[in-house]
Amino acid sequence: MKLEAALKHFSPQGMLISDSVKSTDPDRMTGTDLMFALGTTSNRAPFGLAAYLGKAGVSQEDAQQATQALARHAMDTAPALVRKAAGAQFGNCMLVLAQFAFAEYSRSAATTGKCTVCNGSGKGTAVITTRKVTFPWGKPPYWASKSRAVRPSDWEHWQEVTETVSAPCEACKGKGNISARCRCKGTGRVLDRKATKEQGVPVTKDCERCGKRGFTQVSSATVHRAILHLVPGLHQSTWSRNWKPLYEKLVDECNRQERRAGEEFSKITG
Repeated sequence: MKLEAALKHFSPQGMLISDSVKSTDPDRMTGTDLMFALGTTSNRAPFGLAAYLGKAGVSQEDAQQATQALARHAMDTAPALVRKAAGAQFGNCMLVLAQFAFAEYSRSAATTGKCTVCNGSGKGTAVITTRKVTFPWGKPPYWASKSRAVRPSDWEHWQEVTETVSAPCEACKGKGNISARCRCKGTGRVLDRKATKEQGVPVTKDCERCGKRGFTQVSSATVHRAILHLVPGLHQSTWSRNWKPLYEKLVDECNRQERRAGEEFSKITG
């Protein structure tokens, strides 16, 4: 039994907790068996199981537990140059790296986050320029409308006025949150316009923007800016040479621990 199949048991649609029909499967997985398998997997691979359950959104406590375990792993495997550069903020820096790494590991096309531009309100401002009429020399006299030589428009003066008005946020289009879904709508494939025009039928290709993932990744520059709040003197070259490889290894560690937890769960339920 795969670890993915255990997720449906956390929100069952009926009283029967099994992968198959009860009357035709003598080796069915009961609720007790599932709890035993998850408990044993948690004992053998606690990091991987907590990371997977936190990634799936089953429990916020599992996500926090996985982040803390990842931070401890970062502190144990951090290079000496990273320790030296972080100084007294070493523990906090590793926690920030672990939080970003776990967020990157849990990221998918369905991931949404609060818009940082409007702070989740969905409201922004826009600057518009309009033309308004003014009367710098006062209102036209009553006889101006009856005279042929003088017109009321002679007293008018048009000027451009710049105003700041309320408008939907341009970053989130007024929604208040931003989706991680790429332009390929999470499929990882986009229309190849050139090949489609040549062959006369729709032809798709791998999305170059997201690399077939279907969602955008957190840029390393964002993680670098977060670390700069703790280590102001961290240069870009130092980040790219020493810190960025550590951050990427933390993301890989989450995937490795998830695979380990899946293998242990399959052994127990096999």
